[in-house]
Amino acid sequence: MLRLHDTLTRTVRPVEPLTPGQLRLYSCGPTVYRSVHIGNLRTYLLADWIKRAARGSGLQVRHVKNITDVGHMRQELAERGGDKVIAAALAAGRTPRQIADAYEADFHADEAALGIEPADVFPRATGHIKEMLALIERLQGRGLAYTAGGNVYFDTAAHPGYGRLSGNATAALRAGAAAEADPDKRHPADFTLWKAAEPGRRFMVWESPFGPGFPGWHIECSAMSMAYLGESFDLHTGGVDNIFPHHEDELAQSEGATGATFAQLWVHGQHLLADGVKMAKATGNVYTLATLTERGYDPLAFRYLCAGVHYRTRLNFTLTALTAAQRGLQGLRQVVARGAAGAGAADPTLVARVRREVQQALEDDLALPRALATCWELVRRGPLDPAGKAACLLAVDPLLGLGLDRPPARAAADGAWRPAATAREEARSTGAYATADDQRRALLRAGVVPEDGAGGATRYRAATAVDRHRGLISSPQEVPDERDRADAAAVSVSLVCRDHLADVQRCLESLRRHRGPAPVEILALDNGAGGALGAYLDQVARSDPAVRVFHADHPLGEAAARNVTLRAARGTVILVADTGLEATGDCFTPLHRALSDPGTGAVGRWGVRTDELREFRQVEDLEVDAIEGYCLAFSRGRLREVGLFDEGFRFYRLLDFDWSLRLRAAGLHNRRLPDLPVTMHAHRGWEEADPEERDRLSRLNFRRFYARWHHRQDLVVAAGGRSEAPAAGGP
Repeated sequence: MLRLHDTLTRTVRPVEPLTPGQLRLYSCGPTVYRSVHIGNLRTYLLADWIKRAARGSGLQVRHVKNITDVGHMRQELAERGGDKVIAAALAAGRTPRQIADAYEADFHADEAALGIEPADVFPRATGHIKEMLALIERLQGRGLAYTAGGNVYFDTAAHPGYGRLSGNATAALRAGAAAEADPDKRHPADFTLWKAAEPGRRFMVWESPFGPGFPGWHIECSAMSMAYLGESFDLHTGGVDNIFPHHEDELAQSEGATGATFAQLWVHGQHLLADGVKMAKATGNVYTLATLTERGYDPLAFRYLCAGVHYRTRLNFTLTALTAAQRGLQGLRQVVARGAAGAGAADPTLVARVRREVQQALEDDLALPRALATCWELVRRGPLDPAGKAACLLAVDPLLGLGLDRPPARAAADGAWRPAATAREEARSTGAYATADDQRRALLRAGVVPEDGAGGATRYRAATAVDRHRGLISSPQEVPDERDRADAAAVSVSLVCRDHLADVQRCLESLRRHRGPAPVEILALDNGAGGALGAYLDQVARSDPAVRVFHADHPLGEAAARNVTLRAARGTVILVADTGLEATGDCFTPLHRALSDPGTGAVGRWGVRTDELREFRQVEDLEVDAIEGYCLAFSRGRLREVGLFDEGFRFYRLLDFDWSLRLRAAGLHNRRLPDLPVTMHAHRGWEEADPEERDRLSRLNFRRFYARWHHRQDLVVAAGGRSEAPAAGGP
C-alpha cells in the first residue's frame, strides 16, 4: 500500500482513497506569466511519481492540475493592486490571454520533456470565476467572510482551525507572509477572496455581487479542485513554499465553506536550491529546462537527479550534479542498449522480483533513491546476462519514467568540424600532441568528441553535456582548499572574468608586465563566459606557468566566484582585483610591504568611511573603515582566521565592506595606499547592469550587510577605534 508523509498530521500515512480503487489527486500548477523554473518542475515531478506509484499498486488516478492565468494573487500583490500577468502583457504589447497561452504551452512542453504524464484536467482560473463567486457567497453565508473597502476577506478569527497546516499561531501571523498592512482588514492574517478592480484596470475584470473585480489567488484552487474532484478528495500536492499562506488559506476557506474534510493528505516537496540558496528570480540563480537543454543536457537527466534525493530533502542543484546524473542515466541506457543488441532471454521471475522491489520502494513514501540503488545493484550483478539486465530495467522504467529505452549517444553528423579532425589526426601522427590537444578542444566546442581506438582509428560522436562539462566547476568546493598549505608565491592575484575580453586583456597583461622581483601567481576564473574569453585565458596559461585558469560552468555569485581563487591561492599576500584595474608599475612590492605589519587587515588604493554603517563615502584618509574591492589586498593567513567570503553576497556591492569589517572586528586596521601604481577604468559590473536590477541586488546585499553589522557601530573609525576581539572571532 502506498504511504506518504502528510503535512497536516506530520506523519507518514497510508493512502486510502475515499472511493476504493480510485485516487483523486489535485496539484497546484503553474502561474503562467513567466517560464516555470526547475524548482517548480521538481514539485511537478513529485506528483508524477505519486501517480506512477499509485497505478503500480493497482489504483486508478484522476489528476487535476490548475493553470493560474488571472495573476499571481498573493496578498502582497492583491493589496497593492498588482497583477503580474497584466504587467507582463502591457510591457510586451500583448493581451494577458496571449501571454498566458504562450507560457502555458511552454509549461506543457517542459512537462512532456521531463516524462511527466499530463493531468486528466488542466482547469484555467479564468474559466471558473462563477465557481469562485459561489464559494465566496457560501463563506459569507457561514459568517466566514466580510466586505470592506470594496474587497471581500476571509475572517481567520472566525475559523478556529486556521494555522494548523503550517503550525502558525493566528495571533502571531503577519499580513499574508510579509505583505503590506491593509487597514480594511479586521486581522492582519485575513486574506483576500475578491479584490475590487482599481480605477483604469482594463483586463481581467469580472462583474460580481461585490462589484467589478478579480479573485484572490487562494480561492482559485478551492473552486477548481471542488469542481472536478468534489468537496472532499484524497491527495493535494505542492511545494513547501505553498504551505503558507496558499495552502493554509485554501484549507481554511474550503473546509469553512463545506464543513467537511477538504484533502485527506497534503504532500509537499522540499525546495530545490541553486548554489546553496533557494532558486528564485530575486537571487539571480534561476534555471529553466530550456537553459539546461541549450547546454546539452538531456531533460531526463534532471529527472534522474531529482530521483536521487528524497522529495522531503532539499536538493542543492549544480551543473556538476546534473552532469553526474546524466552520466548515471547514460550508464543505465547503455546497459539496456547492450542487452537489446545481444542474445539471450530474461528470467521472468527475476524481472518480476526487481519490479516488485522498485514498486515497494516507491510505496514507502517515494523512496526513489532506494529504487535507483536497486537498479544499480542489478547492473553490477556479474553473472546476469545483458538481456536479463535490460529486461529488468525496462520493466521498472514505467515506474521511474527515465526513458531507459532511448539510445545513450549518437554519432556526429558531418559538418564544419571535419578540418579540425583532420588537423588533429595529422598532429597525432607527427607527435605534435599540444597541437592535437588544441584541435580536440576545437572539436569539443563544435559539439564533437573524438574517440581513439586501437590501431589509430578514430570514431567521432556527438558531444554530450558530460563531455562539455569536463574541467568545469560549479562551486568553490570543487577546488582544493590550499589555505593550510605553505606559501608558494609572494602574491596571489584573484581575477574574476565575466565578459569584456578587452578589459581582461588590459588588466591581465598589465599585472604580468609589472610583477617585479617577487614571484606572483595570477588565478583567473572564467565565470561562465567561455568563448573567446575562455580561449584567451587558456592561451595565456599555456604560455605563462604563473597563470592558472578555472572555468565555471555557469556564472557564480560574486563571493562564490572569488572563493574559487581564494581557496586555490598560495601567495603570502592576496590581491583581489577587478578586471577594470590596470597596473601602471610594480604594485606587488608595496602591498607586500604594507601587509608585513601584523596589525594591518586590508590595504588598497581606494577606501571608504562611514558614520552609521548606512552611507559610505570615498575618502583621502589613510585609515579607513573598508577597502574597496576594485583593489583589495590582505594576508592569506586572514582566510584561516576569519574565513572565506560570505557566499550570500551574489552581487559585488558591500562584499568588500563586509570583509573589511570582519578584519576590523578581529582587531585589525584597514589602510589606504594612495601611491599604489594602479588606475581604475570602467567598472562593468555597475555601469552596464540594468539600473533597476542593480538597485534591487544592491538592496538585497545591504540588508544582509546591515543585519550583520548594525550593532557594531564601535568598529567604524569615526567611533574612535576598533574592536580588540580575538583574531579568530567575528560578529
